[in-house]
Amino acid sequence: MVSIKLNNISLAYKLHEKLTLSAPDRRLGETGGKIEGSGRKQFVQALDGISFELKAGDRLGLVGPNGAGKTTLLKVLYGIYEPSGGTLAIEGKVDALFNINIGFRREATGRRNIVLRGLINGWTEAEIEEKMEDIIAFSELGDFIDLPFKAYSQGMAARLAFSVATALDPEILLMDEWIGAGD
Repeated sequence: MVSIKLNNISLAYKLHEKLTLSAPDRRLGETGGKIEGSGRKQFVQALDGISFELKAGDRLGLVGPNGAGKTTLLKVLYGIYEPSGGTLAIEGKVDALFNINIGFRREATGRRNIVLRGLINGWTEAEIEEKMEDIIAFSELGDFIDLPFKAYSQGMAARLAFSVATALDPEILLMDEWIGAGD
């Protein structure tokens, strides 16, 4: 059964440069992050005590100011960051749309980028070939599919990225800042 279960998730990461804040334990403006420690042992507490459970069919929107940890939480859910505390259990096939340009080469055509993005996602060549025409049709790029990605508008790039990400029916789709990107 498809589900996401977080229990008291936290994420802290070490700073590689000393920041010039006046206090060693200071909130970063109105954001959720907090700098702790001093000298070479400074770190940011990016997430602290996050718990929730989602089941098949649930939707969750994260709202908050810049720096509140929304993208960081999504990256934890996708496995890019490992939480420094708490437990995380995900059942289901996960895909993510974090950045329109991730996994795409500017000089390659849309068609070639479908192949590259599919390979990055772990698809077989047969799976890519099987889905190619459906992805192109869903993207509504028409003949633009054979032009270089760098010639695409923001909306065209978003359509292609969304078409590829949803082509193999992920059970869980993580999206970051996509409302303003597409048409």
